[in-house]
Amino acid sequence: MNRGFYTIMAAQFFSSLADNALIFVAIGLLTAMKAPPSLTPLLKLSFVLFYVLLAAFVGAFADSMPKGRVMFIANLIKVFGCSLIFFGVHPLIACAVVGFGAAVYSPAKYGILTELLPAEKLVAANGWIEGLTVMSIILGTVMGGALVSVHGGAWLMTLDFPVLETGIDTPVKASLAVLIAVYAVAAVFNLRIPDTGARYEHQERNPVKLIADFAECSATLWKDKLGQISLAVTTLFWGAGASLQLILLEWAKRSLHMPLDKATTLIGVLAVGVAVGAAMAAKMIPLRKSLTVIPLGIIMGIVVMSMTLVYSVTIATPLLLLIGLLSGFFVVPMNALLQHRGHVLMSAGHSIAVQNFNENLSILTMMAVYAIMLTLHLDMNVIIILFGFALAGLMYLIGRRHAANQREHDSLALIGEHKH
Repeated sequence: MNRGFYTIMAAQFFSSLADNALIFVAIGLLTAMKAPPSLTPLLKLSFVLFYVLLAAFVGAFADSMPKGRVMFIANLIKVFGCSLIFFGVHPLIACAVVGFGAAVYSPAKYGILTELLPAEKLVAANGWIEGLTVMSIILGTVMGGALVSVHGGAWLMTLDFPVLETGIDTPVKASLAVLIAVYAVAAVFNLRIPDTGARYEHQERNPVKLIADFAECSATLWKDKLGQISLAVTTLFWGAGASLQLILLEWAKRSLHMPLDKATTLIGVLAVGVAVGAAMAAKMIPLRKSLTVIPLGIIMGIVVMSMTLVYSVTIATPLLLLIGLLSGFFVVPMNALLQHRGHVLMSAGHSIAVQNFNENLSILTMMAVYAIMLTLHLDMNVIIILFGFALAGLMYLIGRRHAANQREHDSLALIGEHKH
């Protein structure tokens, strides 16, 4: 890997660190406001809303200029969204603005990998990126838990800058100032990302034509025998992963009797497992063997259902570590395969935009279903069983679809194909 790749990783780490910490700070803010529990999944829903609404446009924007510059602009939007809470804007709206920046950021972040690296290095690169992203989730979760805790907020308020009058007079404002500083560090690394020299033909600006172009790109990936399988798996994974984070917080509260700032450590444990699984996949699974990991998704769904039998933190920790390991091991090869097929069939920015649209539509759907379940006051064990069963069942159907594709034609021969 070259120096530019490591600069991208650093920028991604700090930006993702702030994103993940912000979610928990916002959850803590909702708790302080005595908001109903059903608003918590809506917080995540507001964050990913623009991934879906802007999907037809952010790919073209990412391909319209060097991707380091796109990432810098996106980080400025995140800083603006984070700052809105200072002025009394509701956390749901502030998170939506930060999500707007994240939606702009994502096609550039992943798209630059296909410009910078050859196809045979994409699994390893995704292993690095996912591992580091998961590390940012771990530290962001811990950081968010610390910022919303009584002791963390009190400690931040003891910090004093004699020369500078900051106007920070509450623990929430102090927490947000920390997050803005982290976004600023990410922006500095964005400016250091090298220009890969990749240039795409003039990008369309007509919204109607952009939507038609996006629909064509989406149809192309779903019709491709390898694209449809990898897209289905990653779509399911990211929707399930977002749901599992919030389910864990509520499960820890009801079954393990843990407060929010302690429950966030369980998400950290899950993320450690994902990091280990991602690293193992990067080392062990070449791109041509990527589809062999599909059965692990079925096993993951079954293991998730066993959470209903656990009422001890001692048992919960290794169980969550195993769930994370399985998910990290099967999503990294699928992600790399999807990026490869997208790069072969269309431009990097457009393919990642299609991926983001489907994955975040999945998150929106699962968050909405989870919010409805909470509104109906379903028992948490029932929710977990339904979630695990749906995950295992859908992964089984995806595996059957791949087997049917193989009977028609050896789609694995497409791996390594040159760009059309």
